[in-house]
Amino acid sequence: MSQIVVLPVLLPLLGAGLCLVFGRSAAAQRLISVIVLGTVVVTAATLLVRADRHGPQSVSIGGWGPDIGISLVADRLSALMLLVSTFVTLCVLLYSFGQGIVEYGRETPLSVFHPTFLVLSAGVSNAFLSADLFNLFVGFEVLLAASYVLITLGGTEARIRAGTIYVIVSLISSTIFLIGLACVYAATGTVNFAELAGRLGDLPPGVAQMLQLLLLTTFCIKAAVFPLSAWLPDSYPTAPAPVTAVFAGLLTKVGIYAIVRTQTLLFPGDNLRSLLLWASILTMVIGILGAVAQSDVKRILSFTLVSHIGFMLFGIAYATQLGLSGAIFYIAHHITVQTVLFLVAGLIEYRTGTTNLSRLGGLARSAPVLSVIFFVPAMNLAGIPPFSGFLGKVALGQAGIAAGDWLAITAVAASILTSLLTLYAIAKVWNRAFWQPVDPDAEHEDDDDWSHGPLHGHDQVSTGTQVMTMWEKVATTQRIPLAMGLPTVLLVAFSVGLTVMAGPLFEVTDRAAAELLQRTPYIEAVLGDRSQP
Repeated sequence: MSQIVVLPVLLPLLGAGLCLVFGRSAAAQRLISVIVLGTVVVTAATLLVRADRHGPQSVSIGGWGPDIGISLVADRLSALMLLVSTFVTLCVLLYSFGQGIVEYGRETPLSVFHPTFLVLSAGVSNAFLSADLFNLFVGFEVLLAASYVLITLGGTEARIRAGTIYVIVSLISSTIFLIGLACVYAATGTVNFAELAGRLGDLPPGVAQMLQLLLLTTFCIKAAVFPLSAWLPDSYPTAPAPVTAVFAGLLTKVGIYAIVRTQTLLFPGDNLRSLLLWASILTMVIGILGAVAQSDVKRILSFTLVSHIGFMLFGIAYATQLGLSGAIFYIAHHITVQTVLFLVAGLIEYRTGTTNLSRLGGLARSAPVLSVIFFVPAMNLAGIPPFSGFLGKVALGQAGIAAGDWLAITAVAASILTSLLTLYAIAKVWNRAFWQPVDPDAEHEDDDDWSHGPLHGHDQVSTGTQVMTMWEKVATTQRIPLAMGLPTVLLVAFSVGLTVMAGPLFEVTDRAAAELLQRTPYIEAVLGDRSQP
């Protein structure tokens, strides 16, 4: 059964090849993509059950030893991340069918979208399952290569500009990663996680800390940790809604996962605790202040995405079972909630032609279902009880209070402030887009956001003193396809399910955190008889 560990990586790559073969048939590509991702979801669930009952599941590709071959490992942490991420990816794929990846009349090639989307899934899965640094680097490069294509779908000026920023930042982080890899191999003679866990401790403390900082810098760029996060709000909002949603849900979390894995397995202890806590405090506070200052739904969500990365880093910094358990729970929660909020933003844009708050209004009356599926995950993101966001923040707060020092208490205070400001930002969206009526005096000049609208180019219609604009027409006539609405509702239900099943889920995250701190189960799964007692 351990051989199924390769399927989450292998199946999407094979599916991508089949999608290219059937490039002229959109129906065939859709069927292939759904079957592949559905199978990966089942595989991930199986791996989580087996990892929880029997310990980490490991496989060496080609039968080569871990010193020269590629090993894939599914422990509780990686299997849980794999299950949540693949389920979310499947829902986003179904959403894209409703949107048709023909965004508001602008054709984008299905023959490119489906194979690229599957390659992205393979890269994410490979990063979660990788048992060595070089294969983790390969996983990052695979998912980044796919993301370069997805972020520029349609070839609009705004998307090309955002894609350029994204590419430059990604290349910089990849270069730093490659330098770190070279330094690690030069110092230890291996890049295998299990072997590194034994050899890094023998290095001089200064050398080990330099290697730790190199890897941490790389992963902080990819996770959008302040001050290395300025690229994200300018890159994500311009992409098509399904692409933005899957990016927001997954890509930064792969960086956070890499931080968790390397900090616990390769550099155990809390020697960089203060640095990580300051980074988490600044990420939370600066990110949410950026969200408060925005007037576009997508940009507000992009800044909250940056801000809430700080919560995860907050838990990692303590290097305790309670802190790590809270961080893992919060990652699973945030993948789901942030993805569904960006999907809802896509529904708002589909219905009204814009996500600019100055042009929105009255959606609670004209689109009550859309209002509900925004309100539930929005309250979850803000941490309103009894949702999973509240439960995750309570666990992280308990870990901070248990630490007891002034910096930990400061981090707890910053998390509370961030939660309140998140609620304020979300309330602003609700008030202006859903609750207040449409402002007939709002300005309606063309910009990149409106240029994607379904009725772009139509003339405004004056009726006496009232002006019926294009976007007001859409607000009353454009209907959301069922194929877009159902996957969004499914993800909302899944996010609520995390609340309902919070008890069993916390038990899994507690065991995952204990396993991370022990390190021995992971090392034995990779090295077998060669592992050190």
